[in-house]
Amino acid sequence: MGTLSKLARSFRAFHRVLQRVAPPVPPINHAPSIGLALGGGFARGLAHIGVLKVLEEEKIPINFIAGTSVGALIGAVYASGAHPQEMAEIAAQVRFRDFARWTVSRLGFASNDRMARMLHRWLKVKTFEELRVPLAVVATDFVTGEPVVFRSGELIGPVRASCAYPGMFLPVSLDGRLMVDGMLAYSVPTTPLRKMGAERVLAVYLKAHWVNSGPPRSVFDVIGQCFSITQTRMSSVWQADADLVMEPEVQGFAYDAFDRGPDLVRAGEEAARRALPRIRQWLQQPASAPAHAHAVEPAPAAAKTQALALPALFHQTDGAGTKCASGHVKPFLRPPRRAY
Repeated sequence: MGTLSKLARSFRAFHRVLQRVAPPVPPINHAPSIGLALGGGFARGLAHIGVLKVLEEEKIPINFIAGTSVGALIGAVYASGAHPQEMAEIAAQVRFRDFARWTVSRLGFASNDRMARMLHRWLKVKTFEELRVPLAVVATDFVTGEPVVFRSGELIGPVRASCAYPGMFLPVSLDGRLMVDGMLAYSVPTTPLRKMGAERVLAVYLKAHWVNSGPPRSVFDVIGQCFSITQTRMSSVWQADADLVMEPEVQGFAYDAFDRGPDLVRAGEEAARRALPRIRQWLQQPASAPAHAHAVEPAPAAAKTQALALPALFHQTDGAGTKCASGHVKPFLRPPRRAY
């Protein structure tokens, strides 16, 4: 019995020595998970295809996608397995009549019910669970004004709801709730990506007024311009959850310029290429490294080539909100991130 006690004491002593001399296990560093937030913009949203095209060509991994309005439609088609080149070819053919029809109603002038038929053709799968990339589709509860974020179940209904622009399209009824366009809740859905677990958030903001110049042509111009002004003035809300904001040059495109699909795709490609240096920097840093929020603005027409060739334009903030001398890339200070 005494021998066993001596052996037990020796074993405990040896274990204590090992604990003192064993080196600490270093933390495992991994590239951050990236979330892509695709904002609304009607026809201008075809620029999202150009962004996706460049990210795929450059093998930038996208771990999560969230979409509002046309961003929800583009995000759903891509996450279902469609290739951006295939999507670009479709964009060159799509017109308003493919997803909408005029109607007589007290709740709107058109219905987007044709979008269901269009999505049946475009989507490679039918439910959120089958998507190759986790997706969040954002709509707005018409009665409460609350954001409604869809992440499970069938795809087509939530995408239609997210695209139900108030005043133009009839609201969409889902699960006993009346839904309208997600842009009223999250014009660029960065916050849902944080809740999904994204460590870096790349936002695509289609910054353009509904009416670029001249008087309004119809009630749609009046409604659209008012929403556009509101979205611009409230952009700081969603920017708080963005690490990098890309702004494709879409100012010169009409809101319904579906006939200029190839040009809009090209605008998205150019914006994504301007952002590549910063995104590659993310992939070289561990996920624990802090990210500095940046806004990547469209380069002026005369300086686009120069902006593409100068990765040094991506400066970090100095704590005082100083703008870059170039004017093409403007850092902004991000407020403290909210806890969820």
